[in-house]
Amino acid sequence: MPASPSTARAINDRLALRLLQQEGPLTAGQLKQLTGLSRPTVADLVERLTAAGLIAVVGESGEQRRGPNARVYGIVADRAHLAALDVRTESVTVVVSDLLGTELTRASVPIADGTGTGPAVEQAVALVECAAKEAGADPLHTVGIGAPGLIDPGTGELRDSSGLPAWHRRLVAALGERLPARVIVENETNLAALAEQRDGAARDRDTFVLLWLGMGTGAAVVLDGRLRRGASGGTGEIGFLPVPGTGALPSATDCAGGFHALVADAAVAGLAEEYGLTARRTAAGPYAAVLVGEAVRAAGGAQGDRAGHECGQGALAASRFLDALAGRIVLGAASVVAVLDPGHVVLGGEIGQAGGAALAARVQERLVRLSPLATEVRASELGGGAVLRGALLMARDAAQDELFGPPSGR
Repeated sequence: MPASPSTARAINDRLALRLLQQEGPLTAGQLKQLTGLSRPTVADLVERLTAAGLIAVVGESGEQRRGPNARVYGIVADRAHLAALDVRTESVTVVVSDLLGTELTRASVPIADGTGTGPAVEQAVALVECAAKEAGADPLHTVGIGAPGLIDPGTGELRDSSGLPAWHRRLVAALGERLPARVIVENETNLAALAEQRDGAARDRDTFVLLWLGMGTGAAVVLDGRLRRGASGGTGEIGFLPVPGTGALPSATDCAGGFHALVADAAVAGLAEEYGLTARRTAAGPYAAVLVGEAVRAAGGAQGDRAGHECGQGALAASRFLDALAGRIVLGAASVVAVLDPGHVVLGGEIGQAGGAALAARVQERLVRLSPLATEVRASELGGGAVLRGALLMARDAAQDELFGPPSGR
């Protein structure tokens, strides 16, 4: 059955808006060429979108040899403003952007351990309100939040978790109450995978697994271009995976005996200490990421100095530490590969990014010995910043779906 005229117009409008988003400002002639639509149809959609305040003339094209210059149209970036939050156990970071995702301002606030639920929520909400006013983005249209914990697949809400502060769940509701904005929340590791797929190490992949290595441990699973959450939203809770070397088993409420105990921040820092490695602590990010980065530099990059004869004992210790860390990471990676066969694993988070090609190559070398399934291992390109980037992408997609209309097939 052919589409009705109104449906056809909506499809054409959406196509033009997506092209303007992806390609930047275009003339009506360029839109005609890229869409394959007739000149009158393009003229009609340009008039509709301009009247709706979604596009505007942003310049002129001087390429024509005869006649007046062609008008160049672009999306009205300040048609809506967005905020993205990265909610950690000890801090909140916010980015405010326009509809195209251009960052307008960024701010953070520490949340001290032991801060009550009410004061913690107030600090976080005030941070968002102040950032929006500073950016001239008041009111906000959509707020995207990345947080640790499970997202209920039925309600889209952050579920209770005994291991996370109570203010995390209250924050989502408080932002919805205080701001005239749509507020959406997603698991932080899932958002990191979204960012790596759009802008990072998995740009050329529609099936991959991201292993998050930072203060905590997690995984995100993308199969055939779709994020998989599982029946209860728990896909990727790899910190609870029972693995050898922990001396215990995890429980339903504690992952101390699982994979988390081998590769999270404290565990990696302890492993580095065993090899005599130290580094200066920084205020931002996991200490383990600093140690791993220093070890990579000392070991000589991706190949390292396995024998240690040429670069001395410091390089030898650093290389052995990276080997030992890769031996731990591969336990989780091999389990995921055996079940899902993703063909591609991204070592995400601050530790994965700090390890770079050196750590990824070591993990892949061991994975080849453990699994018959061909799997490429890459290091994150976005590191800890992937959560915030993913939250902004989520907010931008939601806002554009509302303003432009959802794309076909989503």
